[in-house]
Amino acid sequence: MRQKIVAGNWKMNNTLDEGLKLTSEIINMISDEVRGDVTVVLAPSFVHLTRVKSLIKDTKKVHLAAQNCSEHTSGAYTGEVSAPMLASVGVEYVIIGHSERREYFNETNEQLARKVDIALANDLIPIFCCGEALEVRENGLYHEFVCNQVKDSLFHLHDDQFSKVVIAYEPIWAIGTGKTASSDQAQEMHATLREYIGERYGTDIAEKTPILYGGSCKPDNAKELFACKDVDGGLIGGASLKSRDFTDIIKSF
Repeated sequence: MRQKIVAGNWKMNNTLDEGLKLTSEIINMISDEVRGDVTVVLAPSFVHLTRVKSLIKDTKKVHLAAQNCSEHTSGAYTGEVSAPMLASVGVEYVIIGHSERREYFNETNEQLARKVDIALANDLIPIFCCGEALEVRENGLYHEFVCNQVKDSLFHLHDDQFSKVVIAYEPIWAIGTGKTASSDQAQEMHATLREYIGERYGTDIAEKTPILYGGSCKPDNAKELFACKDVDGGLIGGASLKSRDFTDIIKSF
């Protein structure tokens, strides 16, 4: 059975006090309410990492992620944060290739491949994001587009390396646009990705690879999404900033 994962990406939100309050609420709700075998991942801002780690260190279900890492190990890269730095403060996961990083910071597939490599070299688990914009969806080329993102950034990995990667599919056209991706559309793309991974790495690895859904997953649609055969959880944005909503999503399996 594949790992079930619900990851909360706080993006550029929460002061330190707000973040610590949110973390404490989530920990308490999970302890009281969540009985299933779900891996919960919190991805706060860099400035929250050490303090959030101190709150979750005694929990078994909650793990720490960074929202990004540099493609460089160290050096004169002002403002960047390296994978070794993240590992040194207890980070376990790192989000790589989020649609906002691709769009606003012009991150390329090749650059993301280097980030994946450096994350794995420092024992961080990449949550690799892929997905298409509305124009790509409407011209019907979205299968090829998303699969190419995966191929260009991940298919250089050896089997044992790829086996450590988590995929997150983000239908960018369904995030903040007023359009909604149905569970059928999510399942279709997840199944396509799993089949494509299987062509490169074999059925066994493909069937074990967690593929998360990252397109406006909320308490009212999470159960339907998570019931899909190839949807193994969610990369949650706005709803992860509310402890009640985030916990209800975790309970949707």
